Amino acid sequence: MHSLSIRSLIFDFDGLILDTETPSYLAWRELYRSYGFDLPMEKWGEIVGGTGASHFDPMTYLEDLAGRTLDREALRVQQWDREWELTAEQPLLPGVMDYLNTAQQLSLRLGIASSSDRAWVEGHLKRIGLFDQFAVVRTAEDVERTKPDPALFLSVLEGLEITAREAIAFEDSPNGVLAAKRAGLFCVAVPNPITAQLIFDEVDLSLTSLAAMKLEDLLKQVKGRF
Repeated sequence: MHSLSIRSLIFDFDGLILDTETPSYLAWRELYRSYGFDLPMEKWGEIVGGTGASHFDPMTYLEDLAGRTLDREALRVQQWDREWELTAEQPLLPGVMDYLNTAQQLSLRLGIASSSDRAWVEGHLKRIGLFDQFAVVRTAEDVERTKPDPALFLSVLEGLEITAREAIAFEDSPNGVLAAKRAGLFCVAVPNPITAQLIFDEVDLSLTSLAAMKLEDLLKQVKGRF
């Protein structure tokens, strides 16, 4: 690889653009505590950023702890409503808007690769006025397997009509990083308060937030690696 021309940036959504990971965990933990149980972070960490490699299901685990079948539909509605309420209170994570604005100035096309449902991702992007910023959005409905499988990133690359060497992936979770690396992408990890407690392997570069390094400087660092 003698030269590198970055044409696109591919972002995860949950926990990277908005801190949805914390509201999700808090909503589930509230539900658990209403039954007198706790939801350990090490269990929750199995599914953060994707579900493809984990058999952990928070509702099944709650039923196991309770020792009985629960009204799953009613509880999921309760949990979902609370998660949306908490997420709606979250601002954009630090540095996100600067990266999007700079990418536009540099004529870099943007993509989203998210293991969440389309309604969740597109709903929040439209709510905060960012939906039109992204040329390609791929969610759980677009692939057979979500992260850490690389299918979501490969689908975004196909939609952007570029190769992996022409894009940088931004991820907040170990599952997401693994998916990006399996797709052949240079991956920048930006852990959020929840995922910062998890172990990251294989990441190319790690930032405490997108505000920690300007996009122009990051691009120089990435190009310097090749």
